[in-house]
Amino acid sequence: MLYHLFEYLKSTGSDFAGIGLMQYISFRVICCIVIAILTSLIAGKKIIALLQKKQIGEEIRDLGLEGQMSKKGTPTMGGVIIILSILIPILLFGNFKNVNTILLVISTLWLGILGFADDYIKVFKHDKNGMSGRHKIIGQVILGLLVGLTISLSPQSVIKETKTAETVIQQTSDTTPHPSFREGNIKTTIPFVKNNEFNYSWLSPFKGKLGDIFTNILYILIVIFIITACSNGSNLTDGLDGLNSGVCAIIGVTLGILAYLSGHSGYADYLNIMYLPNSGEIAVYMAAFVGALVGFLWYNAFPAQVFMGDTGSLALGGIIGVCSLLIRKELLIPILCGIFLVESLSVIIQRYYFKYTKKKYGVGKRVFKMTPLHHHFQKEGIEALIGSPKRAMPEAKITVRFWIVSLILAVLTIVTLKIR
Repeated sequence: MLYHLFEYLKSTGSDFAGIGLMQYISFRVICCIVIAILTSLIAGKKIIALLQKKQIGEEIRDLGLEGQMSKKGTPTMGGVIIILSILIPILLFGNFKNVNTILLVISTLWLGILGFADDYIKVFKHDKNGMSGRHKIIGQVILGLLVGLTISLSPQSVIKETKTAETVIQQTSDTTPHPSFREGNIKTTIPFVKNNEFNYSWLSPFKGKLGDIFTNILYILIVIFIITACSNGSNLTDGLDGLNSGVCAIIGVTLGILAYLSGHSGYADYLNIMYLPNSGEIAVYMAAFVGALVGFLWYNAFPAQVFMGDTGSLALGGIIGVCSLLIRKELLIPILCGIFLVESLSVIIQRYYFKYTKKKYGVGKRVFKMTPLHHHFQKEGIEALIGSPKRAMPEAKITVRFWIVSLILAVLTIVTLKIR
């Protein structure tokens, strides 16, 4: 609202100190971070009190983990705090004429509602399984279809690749267009490869109009897979106090940096990366995203006063997936979101190995002591192929170590801009 108000005042000829500040991505990034943190801290306290009053507590299954049962009754559905803390600063400082902002808001609300429905079933219907996996997937597929079609067809969703590396980095405007460019939508970046641009049309066996249709369908399927994988990966990672909040915040900072660089013609030219004229607004959104998580960590850090629940975890993963697609960095997800990847793989490997050994030997065997992977480090006294560590590790130590790994992966992701 403030962004559009200032733009309107400027268009009417108004001239007063500070009227041009809203044009600067960097100014709005700072505002979003501050407002998101304050919203999360202030609203969080009130929402937690309300959840406690309504007795909306987590149902805990006894898995034999140290300190697990002490969490019984801790308020859940805290993802409402995160979503609220993202949307309020974006409503104030976001540009709603930008398709990227609109897509990210829709993604946040859509997956937030999907996660809220899952939490509602668990808490109020007392069904520990929550929403069926099929319904979750359907919801994620619908969002992926919308995002894929928008990126493929929107005139705002274009890539403008500079043809020269000799551009002076501009210090004022964050979105000044470069005079020489070529346009296209369905491309991405291949990490660690020189001239690392990949056009999805290269995968099409057809040419002409049929080839375009095939490329678009293939791309939409990839978009659906990425959004679903990131959303579910975040959901699996949300198992320890502060774990998913910290990991998502680190990923959010990285994506915000990449979005800012991609949306600035000077930096994009200097780094020889895709120039995406509208991606600066993604940096504004990710600033609100990170600020909301930092504020939420105030209450979610060990020992947690509130859990985000599926309301938060599904939305966070979805936002990360959509953001990576909008800035054409989806192939960096296995690196940047490495925690999500290993958490998901641990569940898949455990499940299929257990079924295989049970069918072959009559007794199911485990690769990990317990999955998702973070629980493996909490568990002791179970025989598994990977038996280390022998002793259970404190929850807070596991969380911080996962944060450190995520930080290393984030640095490696940014380094890929120059390592080719």
